[in-house]
Amino acid sequence: MTNPIKVLVAEDDKLLNQLLSREVKNAGYTVLSAFDGDEALAMAGVNHPDIILLDLIMPVKTGFEVLDELKKNEKLKNIPVIVLSNLGQGEDMETATRLGAKGFLVKADSSTSVILAKMEEVLKA
Repeated sequence: MTNPIKVLVAEDDKLLNQLLSREVKNAGYTVLSAFDGDEALAMAGVNHPDIILLDLIMPVKTGFEVLDELKKNEKLKNIPVIVLSNLGQGEDMETATRLGAKGFLVKADSSTSVILAKMEEVLKA
């Protein structure tokens, strides 16, 4: 049996984190949850997820800082990251892409099915 794909959901909004985690788990993935930037980095370092869903506005470290640190870490730099944010400005998307994000979705415009579809697309790439 193959190991299930591990998804790290880094989202400080507890309700949204629970919702996303439940939907990702229901889709057959193993879910790890982090509620701030430091926790996300620590969990990534210990658990080596296959993909990360990353909020930008989080306590302790922002999603941009997390992305920057992930990409500078030899062991973690190849983990694909999809940014989920309420910030839809072009400059945020450009910064996230420049820092290595494989996707950028605006939370308000993205249902869980859209998020799961993007996740599957990135995992196949």
